[in-house]
Amino acid sequence: QLVESGGRLVEAGESLTLTCAASGRTSIAEALAMRWFRQAPGEARAWVAQIMPGGATYYPDYVKGRFAIPRDNAANRIFLTMNNLQPSDATVYQCNEDSEWGLRTQVTITS
Repeated sequence: QLVESGGRLVEAGESLTLTCAASGRTSIAEALAMRWFRQAPGEARAWVAQIMPGGATYYPDYVKGRFAIPRDNAANRIFLTMNNLQPSDATVYQCNEDSEWGLRTQVTITS
């Protein structure tokens, strides 16, 4: 099971860190890849960050340099650190491992 937390209201330009806690059969350390996605109303789910077993990370151009996806294997968690948040970043965020999806967390941004 994957459970996200940390979503809240912030002002544009601020930073925020989301947490994805894994439990049950899901092991961060054994995952092939862990990912964060976001989805705005009426739009398709969009990938925003990925971390591979060896620690390599990947980001789409529209968040590169602002988002990061650190991992804590001992705590069985991944994070999404977001800097310089913009109104376009406001939406629900969801973590993913293979076919497992989290419950989502809402990020709201005021300008």
